[in-house]
Amino acid sequence: MGVRDRALIGLGFSGAFRRSELVALDVTDLSFVRRGLEARVRRSKTDQEGHGLTKNIARGSDPTTCTVRAVRDWLELGCIAESPVFRSVDRHGNVRPTRLTGRAVALILKRAAADAGIEEREISGHSLRAGFVTEAKKHGADDAAIMDQTGHKSLAMLQRYHRRAKKWEKPASEKLGL
Repeated sequence: MGVRDRALIGLGFSGAFRRSELVALDVTDLSFVRRGLEARVRRSKTDQEGHGLTKNIARGSDPTTCTVRAVRDWLELGCIAESPVFRSVDRHGNVRPTRLTGRAVALILKRAAADAGIEEREISGHSLRAGFVTEAKKHGADDAAIMDQTGHKSLAMLQRYHRRAKKWEKPASEKLGL
């Protein structure tokens, strides 16, 4: 996987981004801070007025999987100092000035899934957000903290994103004491 794709997938997952939000990011929307990265979403599907939302991305403990480092590496390698963060790369590895599209993000996700041995049909445009919600809940994050990251306004909508992959992990029947 290339540097751009690692940054794109890492930021998309750890920030619970929609594809449209990822491709809309400009360098001025990113602030590298002591604890990680703050990414400003200027407008989204559920924020057509443009009130905005800041997504906080914590620095990872492992440099090989740290999203903050991956984004910084992409910006440095691509010599990107302004305008779109995520850009197309031609077949010769040249970073183009053109912004990626949401469709391009979907194709990148499907290609990464195939490389990892995951069926492409298992991946959709919401996989990054749904995966974030599922993993955050699995690791004990509370609903309010998850909603701060995803921008969900209601608990009911958030719960639609929670995909319990292992239904035997904590079955409710264990609590019955039978």
